Amino acid sequence: MSELQVGSLLLPTYEWAGVGFSVLAAFLGSLLALVCARRIVRVDGTLDQAMLACAAVSLGGIAIWSMHFIGMAAYRLPIAINYNIVLTAISLAAAIVISAAALYLAGGRSFNRKGWLAGALLAGIGVCVMHYLGMYAMTMRADMSMDPGLVAASIVIAIGAAAAALWLAFNLKQFVHQLIAAAVMAVAVCAMHYTGMAAADMICTPPVAPGNLVIGGSSMGLGVFGVSGCVLLGILWVVTGRMMGGAPRAAV
Repeated sequence: MSELQVGSLLLPTYEWAGVGFSVLAAFLGSLLALVCARRIVRVDGTLDQAMLACAAVSLGGIAIWSMHFIGMAAYRLPIAINYNIVLTAISLAAAIVISAAALYLAGGRSFNRKGWLAGALLAGIGVCVMHYLGMYAMTMRADMSMDPGLVAASIVIAIGAAAAALWLAFNLKQFVHQLIAAAVMAVAVCAMHYTGMAAADMICTPPVAPGNLVIGGSSMGLGVFGVSGCVLLGILWVVTGRMMGGAPRAAV
């Protein structure tokens, strides 16, 4: 790393296995989120808060946040990359809260055009907020220069694909349609992420101390994927219990 020149452009590469894991996390999280979202209102019209929480954690915590950090672990620069813990935690909380609001607006009470559009807008913004907060949390000997055109494209991709996924999820009933909707949502999350990464040029700066409140390391991606898998299993257990208990979602 000592031969790096200050002011030089750092060219990234990707570990493709990590990219594959990030896509898988986005798909599994999206699928479980959309399955939960169809059941967040009971037949008596009351809100099932546990199902809403499961949907929000699945989408915001797994499909968006975990996908981002697994993808970032696959992102390689010729310098060490760490992440500020506080900003990383804020990005996780933001993704979950915004996802909860988006799913509730899109179909939590009854599916309607206004709620769908508001939910799609929020879901797309949630992906973007999480992504760019996560990038801002990076601690390294480099400055980021962003391409405004690609940043704008990433936002359009996120909102447009989220709208398609939410429409499919709340209007088509069969499980195969949920699979398609989850795939569309995963495409939204991943396309936004990798477009956003393509928008960033990393310019080498003098070495800086990483600080105390940082995380990182080559095993971060596998760690995040493992924890995400455990969380998904826990959510699946809750969902299975609700289904066996006969608490179907209200008709839309």
